[in-house]
Amino acid sequence: MNNNAILLPEWANQSAIQLTWPHEGTDWREYLDDICATYAEMADAITRYEKLLVVAPEPELVKKELSKRLTSCQLDNIIFHKCPTNDTWARDHGFITLGGDGTYTLLDFRFNGWGDKFEAALDNAINRSLYDNGVVEGTYTDLNSFVLEGGSIESDGRGTVLTTSQCLLAPHRNQPLTRSEIELKLKSMLHAERILWIDYGHLEGDDTDGHIDTLVRIAPDDTLLYIGCDDKSDSHYDDLKRMEEQLKTFRTADGKPYRLMRLPMPAAIYDDGDRLPATYANYVIVNGAVIYPTYNQPDNDAEAERVIKAAFPDRDVIGIDSRTVIRQHGSLHCCTMQLYSKITEQKQ
Repeated sequence: MNNNAILLPEWANQSAIQLTWPHEGTDWREYLDDICATYAEMADAITRYEKLLVVAPEPELVKKELSKRLTSCQLDNIIFHKCPTNDTWARDHGFITLGGDGTYTLLDFRFNGWGDKFEAALDNAINRSLYDNGVVEGTYTDLNSFVLEGGSIESDGRGTVLTTSQCLLAPHRNQPLTRSEIELKLKSMLHAERILWIDYGHLEGDDTDGHIDTLVRIAPDDTLLYIGCDDKSDSHYDDLKRMEEQLKTFRTADGKPYRLMRLPMPAAIYDDGDRLPATYANYVIVNGAVIYPTYNQPDNDAEAERVIKAAFPDRDVIGIDSRTVIRQHGSLHCCTMQLYSKITEQKQ
């Protein structure tokens, strides 16, 4: 492993975005057409800016459907990889990448379905399949002795990693390790100089035990984008207010306060009486654009777009309706994982 490597920030130049495609064997089966349409919309947006890696048990079917929507140039921007999968959350089973000096280290942590809540053995094997078939390049590092999901960490690319205590200390992750022991491991494995722990904030319906990418995101120029709530009758109000106050106490590595940018809280969305974890923090950064979730709430959607555009003024901002995605308790960022090293067609 390159000792000069760092945990790359999402806004660093990417080689591709990975999508692990929905199919009949996933929990999406009841509304498979709707979610596949959303994934196709993501594929459309992504391939306008960079390459896309699609992982699927039957990639030829995905290619056939995408050919109805995308141009030939966009289709040429897609690499398909055949692989059995349990589900679709590439953010949490995908490689976490360290980069530096033109080299890349591919960290393959264990994904166990967010603390053994769901079957995940097939998804946990995707990274190894990609590497063994020569689809991704870099130095492979097997870290399956430690549970870590990509949605649980944020990096500024300069040694600071942001995470949440409620997720990393949740049951069936890495017990009996203590918080201090986990922090030492994170610093070593992610080449981080410091870990900032958020101790508040949780969205109803979130299966991840409080992933950071539903709450707070790091942006360039020491900026933190976070969700806030002004409705005192909302069940999230008190905890998000505490989170906001904690963020105000955080300091950069240089000892300065962070630039805080507040995203709106979507109005509550329910499915069969259960509240879904809608959030605008779950946006995806690609080369030249930010793709963010919308919820058919014109005022909130517009305000989220304004804040994200202010944080990323040199990128296009693209909204994609995510009301279907949140029915399985995630959003756009959860569906994706960025890659930085070269990707190629699967070896025959």
